[in-house]
Amino acid sequence: MDITRTAGKKKVLAAMSGGVDSSAAACLLKEAGYDVTGVTMCLGIREDGDRTRCCGLDAIDDAKRVCDQLQIPHFVFDFAGEMEERVIGKFTSEYRRGRTPNPCIDCNRFLKFGSLLGKARGMGFDYLATGHYARIEKQGEDWRLLRPKDRIKDQTYFLYPIAAADLASILFPLGGLNKEEVRALTKKAGLHVAQKAESQDICFVTQGSYGQFFQERNVPFVAGDIVDKTGQILGRHKGIIYYTIGQRGGLGISARTPLYVVEIDAVKNKIVVGEKNDLYSAGLIAGDINLLTAELPDKVEAKIRYRKKPARCTVAREGGRLRVLFEEKQESITPGQAVVLYCGDEVLGGGVIEEVTRDVNP
Repeated sequence: MDITRTAGKKKVLAAMSGGVDSSAAACLLKEAGYDVTGVTMCLGIREDGDRTRCCGLDAIDDAKRVCDQLQIPHFVFDFAGEMEERVIGKFTSEYRRGRTPNPCIDCNRFLKFGSLLGKARGMGFDYLATGHYARIEKQGEDWRLLRPKDRIKDQTYFLYPIAAADLASILFPLGGLNKEEVRALTKKAGLHVAQKAESQDICFVTQGSYGQFFQERNVPFVAGDIVDKTGQILGRHKGIIYYTIGQRGGLGISARTPLYVVEIDAVKNKIVVGEKNDLYSAGLIAGDINLLTAELPDKVEAKIRYRKKPARCTVAREGGRLRVLFEEKQESITPGQAVVLYCGDEVLGGGVIEEVTRDVNP
């Protein structure tokens, strides 16, 4: 298990969302002999409806109760300003550019394994721990980010932005467990969150839909044309922020065959639609890259979405970008999403998809 590196009285700051996973992680750390302190990040998220959220006031209360049960200290740090600027603000601006961002990746990049890790070091902690399903192991002289035992809960796709130099300072106690074992552990420990439901959706979109979220934030949008690949106008869209690659429903157009969003042209304010085959692309170019290894193998596997199976591909560095070419064309490669590279269980790194390569030139 990831927590067996160095226990004793090493000091660990355990990020606690008030959910089952982070509570189990803190419990395991204490049982292993670490000097554990819990911390919850207050992200300024309002709470609407009955959906389970990881960042609201109820979550803070649940985390504090777990810390009381474990008899460990509990802090609450205010990250609302940074959440607004670096995650929510970017989410909004990316949609306005016709891209589909992944805010959970940015939350990990900038908040959890950026600011919070820095704060943990500044307070004298040896490690930052979270309840992510992933593993970190030392291989030779280097630390590696690896997929966990529970492949269904595998969260390594969201963790690729962690700096290689920071892996030695991070603990993932749940890497060797599956979800059922985690729930059983919290139940055995008598933690009141043992049967708590999973967090759902993006934590700051509490309105039920992205459209409502953008409307409440007064995000400007302009209606425009929906066109086919030849440029023929088929209808009107209500604003590019309401559409994403691969979307079929809600287009308000009719055709003899089903049509899908295949391109979002923010410059011309157009939505381009095509048939199912038009969604498939040979490769991509990614920027804003983070690599966890000095050398990339010639052939690797890549995930273009969290729930997508890794696909075999070749990858080459081109300055500060990656060019990825798949052995088989992939469906709905989406600018703004992440591409994450794997070699077996090891996460090699990744980047943000900037361009889609429809075909390969001979």
